[in-house]
Amino acid sequence: MAPSPAAPAAAPVSSPDGFGPDRPLLAIGLLLGANFVFTAMDGLAKGLAGSGMAAEQIILLRYTLVTVLLLPAVLRHWGGRPWHTTRPIAHIVRGVLLIGSATLFVHAMVHLPLETATAIGFVSPLYVTALSIPFLGEKVGIRRWAAVGAGFVGVMIILRPGTEVFQPAMLIPLVSSLCWAIGLIITRQMRGSEQPLTILIWSTGAGLIAIAPLGLLDWRTPTALEWAFLAAIAACHVAGQYLTIRAFMLASASMIAPFSYSTLLWAILIGAFAFGSYPDTATLIGGALLVAAGIYVWHRERQVTGKPTNPGGSIAEVAEAEAKVAAEKR
Repeated sequence: MAPSPAAPAAAPVSSPDGFGPDRPLLAIGLLLGANFVFTAMDGLAKGLAGSGMAAEQIILLRYTLVTVLLLPAVLRHWGGRPWHTTRPIAHIVRGVLLIGSATLFVHAMVHLPLETATAIGFVSPLYVTALSIPFLGEKVGIRRWAAVGAGFVGVMIILRPGTEVFQPAMLIPLVSSLCWAIGLIITRQMRGSEQPLTILIWSTGAGLIAIAPLGLLDWRTPTALEWAFLAAIAACHVAGQYLTIRAFMLASASMIAPFSYSTLLWAILIGAFAFGSYPDTATLIGGALLVAAGIYVWHRERQVTGKPTNPGGSIAEVAEAEAKVAAEKR
């Protein structure tokens, strides 16, 4: 039924972060889509690694193709000197940590099901909470420490050390997540002083320089099908970032951040349909405990500090900053 002509139009609801009209359902849908794209990217990388391509070569080619796709944005802002920074060391360390995290995660997927590696990777927000004390000077109360402890219990349930289920490869996502968490801490330290494009330029460039020697060491020329997979991986990377940025422009970070945990659902579905793998009961229980702990940490940080950890990691942090920049240009 059409609305009555006499009825006043509803005023748009402003986003809590000041980005303009708040459209939470669309934002949630975009973030769910971004998480699916990122998980599909991991699935493609797992397929390539399973075919025998070295993880370092996969990440090198992924970063190279992503750089090509990002060049138009860099050239469009060239007059503003987007590469200029007063914190080059922080950018370099961040870039090396993030590319190290990505490379380690591909190594993990060679030996582990996608859903298992993804579930273990959800320890990142718990690392961030613990590291925020020495690096950011934040105070963490007993409730968040209890959530962190519960999350690590979830990790132990998944790993089951001392049993025949345990594999040393299960430790790789833990190290990968630690690298990612430290990179996120550095991103937070740069918040307000560095432009998002500057962060992307430096992290991509530093990562490429760091991974190039390793990627070229065991080089083998990709087949046509592998090139197609690599192109799809790069496209997923850029599309996932774009969808994340759009999501953060349409709703507050504190509202949509918990939906980043949908990554585990996508990993289970992709693992089942693409690789025929299914999580066992312990992985589901441990993963659920990790998700619950992460969401509680997010909730408490939102209440106490107003700056909750985004489970999506550094990309979400950069996306939030990018959304603010875009809002300022309106």
